[in-house]
Amino acid sequence: MSSLRLTALDALHRALGATMTDFAGWDMPLRYGSEREEHLAVRTQAGLFDLSHMGEITVTGPQAGEMLDHALVGFVSALGVLRARYTMICAEDGGILDDLIVYRLREDAFLVVANASNAQRVLDELIARAKGFDAVVTDDRDTYALVAVQGPESTAILAKTTEADLPGLKYYAILPAQVAGRDVLLARTGYTGEDGFEIFCNPGDAEAVWQALTAAGEGHGLVPCGLSCRDTLRLEAGMPLYGHELSTDLTPFDAGLGRVVRFDKTTNEGAFVGRKALEKAAAEAEANPPRVLVGLVSEGKRVPRAEYTVVSADGAPIGRITSGAPSPTLGQPIAMAYVDAAHAAPGTTVAVDVRGKHEPVQVVALPFYKRAR
Repeated sequence: MSSLRLTALDALHRALGATMTDFAGWDMPLRYGSEREEHLAVRTQAGLFDLSHMGEITVTGPQAGEMLDHALVGFVSALGVLRARYTMICAEDGGILDDLIVYRLREDAFLVVANASNAQRVLDELIARAKGFDAVVTDDRDTYALVAVQGPESTAILAKTTEADLPGLKYYAILPAQVAGRDVLLARTGYTGEDGFEIFCNPGDAEAVWQALTAAGEGHGLVPCGLSCRDTLRLEAGMPLYGHELSTDLTPFDAGLGRVVRFDKTTNEGAFVGRKALEKAAAEAEANPPRVLVGLVSEGKRVPRAEYTVVSADGAPIGRITSGAPSPTLGQPIAMAYVDAAHAAPGTTVAVDVRGKHEPVQVVALPFYKRAR
């Protein structure tokens, strides 16, 4: 008997013929048909995702903002009510424990969304880091199901199911609303590189929300989408994935994401977990840049995969692939890789060791794909 956790939409996925997979202990839809067609639907029309495996953690109380300033690298207490921010939680040595989105629901209430694979670790760390603050950390993973509609047609589709002011809902903002007559938290966030929405709802309402969006999507090209195309979509958009571009062995500065670290916090006298190590990492990155995260594009057909070695023109190892896949949008293999700074300039030709053969690739700036606004 499977010990995998099931989302509230599990029966629906099976009825739709989804190929299921174990993802961080959850039984999740990998694809419903062609992952390429699902990918292109999101780029050109719209896709519908079940993301209920993500880890929701609520932090409440008079000092909730100050506590999160201490626990995370971002200046969370400066976040406006009903706005969201991308941030990270780091260890004392500066290593990345997870990347997060934090939503400020009220002056004294925040919703922290962690990756499924790290949710328990993030919860445990937040509880430990809340000591001494007038703040309460609550595990709300069973409180929410999460459904996302992503793509150029997402606004038109969602508008048929809600009276919320969608044009007024800014990117990285959230508001309480009703979708299909159900109370939800509606956020303009996503992990695809397209405009779209993430809908936090009661698990008991998830099927009604999904079915209402499916009906609203008729005529708009909406298709159900699995985790496989979500990965190629985020790769094209140059978005990092924990365990690939991010890990405890890397600081935000190593990952080219030093911008998320706020040394200018005014709360807690500027102190936060990992500050000393991150100040050192920031100085080292400026004086002697480490390996740089870059994009790679191949003119051939062989796909550079994670952990493949990147080599220079003379065959010397200069880096490693973190993520790679055929790009349905570009029509050629793409990858992200950490390479030595001397070989990181866009236009540089390097190679990837693909099972003993050196396949030429060109360094390009990230992201590979950026939607027209």
